[in-house]
Amino acid sequence: MMRRRLVVGFLPAMLLVLAFCGPAMASGSELPPLVHDIGIAFLLSGLLAIVFARIRVPAVAGYILGGVLAGPLLLKLVTEPENIRTISELGFVLLLFIIGLEIDVTKIIRSGRAIILSGLLSVPLVAAYGVAIGLGLGALGLSYLIGPGLGVVYIGLAVAMSSTLLVVKLFQETFELDTVPGRLALGLLVMEDLWAIVIILLQPSLTHPEPLAILASFGGIGLLAVVTLIVARTAMPIAFRWIAKVPEVILVGAVAWCFGVVFVGGAFDSITETLFGANWHLSVGSGMGALIAGATIASLPYSTEIITKMNVVKDFFITLFFVSLGMSIPMPGGVDVVVLGVIIAVIAVSARQVVLFPMLYLNGVDQRSAEVTSLRMAQISEFSLVVTFLGVKLGHLSDDLATSIILAFVMTTLLTPVLFKSAYPLHAMLAPLLRRLGFRDPSGEAAQDSEEWKLAFLGFHRVASSLLHDLSRADPELVKETLVVDFAVNLHDRIRETGAEVEYGDLANADTLHHAGISKARLIVSTVPDDLLRGIDNATLVANVRRINPTAVIIANAVRLADVPGIYAAGADYVFLSRIDTAAALNDAISSALNGTLGEYRLARERVQGASAERAEVLP
Repeated sequence: MMRRRLVVGFLPAMLLVLAFCGPAMASGSELPPLVHDIGIAFLLSGLLAIVFARIRVPAVAGYILGGVLAGPLLLKLVTEPENIRTISELGFVLLLFIIGLEIDVTKIIRSGRAIILSGLLSVPLVAAYGVAIGLGLGALGLSYLIGPGLGVVYIGLAVAMSSTLLVVKLFQETFELDTVPGRLALGLLVMEDLWAIVIILLQPSLTHPEPLAILASFGGIGLLAVVTLIVARTAMPIAFRWIAKVPEVILVGAVAWCFGVVFVGGAFDSITETLFGANWHLSVGSGMGALIAGATIASLPYSTEIITKMNVVKDFFITLFFVSLGMSIPMPGGVDVVVLGVIIAVIAVSARQVVLFPMLYLNGVDQRSAEVTSLRMAQISEFSLVVTFLGVKLGHLSDDLATSIILAFVMTTLLTPVLFKSAYPLHAMLAPLLRRLGFRDPSGEAAQDSEEWKLAFLGFHRVASSLLHDLSRADPELVKETLVVDFAVNLHDRIRETGAEVEYGDLANADTLHHAGISKARLIVSTVPDDLLRGIDNATLVANVRRINPTAVIIANAVRLADVPGIYAAGADYVFLSRIDTAAALNDAISSALNGTLGEYRLARERVQGASAERAEVLP
């Protein structure tokens, strides 16, 4: 308690000292202005990030608020704001380089119709939704605030994309990145990042679209991609093989490659003028060049090491990017600017329900996963801020509209953790309305109450996937008498290919379990841990199943040792803990390693289980 009071008291005191001494420190300190300004940016953003972490507010909001405090709007602590803006643009280049490193085209192709079609259509359709509402606001008399020309277009672009940084971070923190909503969100975010690059490429020509100039730009991108890919496949493996022996040089080599590609792409027009005496407008912008640089070395065996080292540097510059955005916020021209920010935030959240949810549902995603994914992606992207930032530089939108978009970003950023945590309860509340609107749960027709099953899986995740694979090898006849109850509709066809029957069902709904056929199963296994279950835990699930089927043998799992007695009391015949079973397997491996027989142990395991590359499981 005393430490908490010290921290709470220290932060306002530090802000008070900065408020009175900041400018004097800048002039009297021996620090160069650039170093001073960076120090102020990190001091304020760091202090606010500590406070925001305590109250569970995303740190990004703290960075932006730090920029507001340090900038000309309030405390005027930064002596030369252009310093921060320049460094933030460097952060933007490095961000695109890392995005390029993480883009795996083959994974996108394998991700299925739901992600590919929804990813291709969601950005333009959500943008059109935003533009339509923007035009409606203009008709209501708010056109003076939106501004002439491209104002409504930028409202549409602002709400079209979700935040990769925030959504992926929340999925990782809750260990849900490998769930159906997690995989859907990750795939959609990758597609949105690709759309963002296209938007940034086309931005300069929005006021005066010239098809030939746009085609020339795409031609330059194609040329740079081909040249870069050739060099990446021939020279770069050799270069990185040399520097891999000196790990600290990998970061320098990667950044050198990034800016080498950026400089080559930017010099295309100079090269064509020198060689051919003509400017073909092939030059590639720094952002696109950085993306190409990352994508072309993504397949190198050192890409993971590069990403790890680049992430540290990226976080440094991205922090300054958000601080710079906060510094660039002008004094609102009136309360209308704040009102418009609220309206844009509402547009962003509602667009996921009006556009994204139906699109996912129509592309084969079950109602619950589509709704949960849509709720958790209901925010404005950091890329939208980049687009807004570039739009102001190009003179496409007013300062007031830019301020409203930034305010909407902050509002949706603060709202996202709440929506993320409440997504499943919100879906439960909305489900009856969604069914009345025609968004029904998949119907189960195969399982009948009269049909008996030797084995039934409640939920289908990694453990069930491995179990089903092993069963299909050891006892194919048993698989034909196995029932799987799970809500991940996109996996159902692949489960049926193994010979098992699968029914759509929400494990939290006892009536659904009864209808699916659990009442006629001899052995019922719950392999999904409480960490991934929603609306129910294993103890309650076992109690429900025991009421439905009093004679079945029930095997369930526990995450904590303290959970085991409660699950047994609920009616389980056996409770397993994955951590204990994993520890037992590792003990065998450790004993073999100490005895010098680890190679033989590995071969023996692979003879029984099959090599990992040979296991064609439903969930790889």
